[in-house]
Amino acid sequence: MSRRFTAGAVATVTGLALTVTGLSVPAGAAPSSSQTFTVVAEDGVSAAAALAEIQAAGGTVVTRIDDVGVFQVTSDKLDFTDRIAEADTLIGAVEQKAIGRKPKLDPVEQEALLTAINGKSSGKGSDSGKGSGGKGSGGKGKKMDPLDDKLWGLDMIRADKARKKEPGDQRVTVGVLDTGLDASHPDIAPNFNWALSRNFAPDLPEVDGECEVASCLDPVGTDDGGHGTHVAGTIGAAANGFGLSGVAPNVSLVELKGGQDSGYFFLEPVVQSLLHAGRAGLDVVNMSFYVDPWLYNCTANPADSPEHQAEQRAIIKAMKRALNFAHEQGVTLVGSLGNNHEDLGDPRIDTSSPDFGDTPPYPREIDNDSCWDLPVEGPHVIGVSAVGPSGKKAAYSNYGTEQISIAAPGGWYRDGFGTDTFSTYPNLILSTYPEKVLKEDGLVDADGNIDPSAEGIVFKDCKSNGECGYYRYLQGTSMASPHASGVAALIVSKHGKKQGHTGYGLAPELVEQHLYRTATEQACPTPRLQQYRDEGRDETYDAYCAGGRSFNGFYGHGVIDAYTAVTTPLKSHGRP
Repeated sequence: MSRRFTAGAVATVTGLALTVTGLSVPAGAAPSSSQTFTVVAEDGVSAAAALAEIQAAGGTVVTRIDDVGVFQVTSDKLDFTDRIAEADTLIGAVEQKAIGRKPKLDPVEQEALLTAINGKSSGKGSDSGKGSGGKGSGGKGKKMDPLDDKLWGLDMIRADKARKKEPGDQRVTVGVLDTGLDASHPDIAPNFNWALSRNFAPDLPEVDGECEVASCLDPVGTDDGGHGTHVAGTIGAAANGFGLSGVAPNVSLVELKGGQDSGYFFLEPVVQSLLHAGRAGLDVVNMSFYVDPWLYNCTANPADSPEHQAEQRAIIKAMKRALNFAHEQGVTLVGSLGNNHEDLGDPRIDTSSPDFGDTPPYPREIDNDSCWDLPVEGPHVIGVSAVGPSGKKAAYSNYGTEQISIAAPGGWYRDGFGTDTFSTYPNLILSTYPEKVLKEDGLVDADGNIDPSAEGIVFKDCKSNGECGYYRYLQGTSMASPHASGVAALIVSKHGKKQGHTGYGLAPELVEQHLYRTATEQACPTPRLQQYRDEGRDETYDAYCAGGRSFNGFYGHGVIDAYTAVTTPLKSHGRP
């Protein structure tokens, strides 16, 4: 699915364009039967024409994003989506429904914990006993920070050596489009950029739980999901002699909260986040998610109803416009390839969509030419697969020559079959995590002590003044992508140039080319068809590696190499 997308002119009038940090009706509004929708205009349609059609269909515009032809609308019309689909100037409407379905829980990322809970394995392996009571060692050892000796990913990509040449520049801003960032964490706080951070995803009580503030819009600097803080730590946890450090420990971290606390990522908050990233001049944005409720958004899948088809066409158009906008404003876009253990160029039947709303999931055959896994299959996105400590592609990781760009450490609990490292926690990725979420999940008690069930999975490091930080192991392409985003940030830091009076950056095309050119090439394994029966996986995990050493479906251009990226001169032109 290697496609180029050129957004047409949208919203060509010069009317007022409202930019707000939210998508819901104000919390103080009186209860009503109105529903909230994201409406997307056709290419070349003026804002005035789109507004007229929306109003004629019975909708009231709450916010509008003229740059990408997206409108947040409320309506009490039961057939509103049908009316929008029939309008000549509009592509479709995506309804925001909250019906109380169980929050998303990625079993891949949580595999080690779930295994421990089920009593199948202690999982501690060679890491057991390091840091008594789950605490850091208290000393720097051979690395900068106490827990860095557990970060095999930094060693694999030589980030530990790279930081001696280039630890990152504070002027370089990395947006974490995720569930939020815990700015109170001692390893996140030094690099957190309060001025540029935003929350675009108000809590939805039916799936996120009770709102903690009256507006349901959590303050910037909080993360009630945990995923975003883990991602951010891998990118840029501070190298401060405490806890652990990230790939680029001196860059600035920007919260782009486009995901719900429960783990869902809906269209409007994601679009708002990408638009803000472009307008604010961010250098890199990491995207470790897919846009709900469709694993694959298709233009006209015969298994889908006309309403669902229109909804997916709207998601495709809005996402491609937003990604193009961010790229054109100088943002390097990095995305996780996904944990569905499939070739994105030859996808299996989708049985997981829609994962939200009134309609339960149903089987959908996926046509490679008309369906997209967004954002990673969108324009200008660097797609990252996951490898384990052995360097092998993790069994869960998506792959395929059409969408892969590079590979990076994502963790693989079942790596190392036949050795004492098989199915052990140190095979995973350790990073920062909010204390609040760990307590809510029962992994840390009210006094801040690690629960015995989480020993070896959760770690704690405390300063002499009593301030503590918490860390936990996870795995997934969500953990691989931030390694690549961190190297991208180092590339901008090392090779960027001043822009204007106060700006600093590097064209995303140059960042992407340099990332590929400096990656460590890795050939396909022998045999090319990899099976994971020893690891307990069935034939649906079988993966065929196509391509040569310089580029293939498992590793793309290779495994990222931070040291080579900051010690190799930048080429200002040419193809990767």
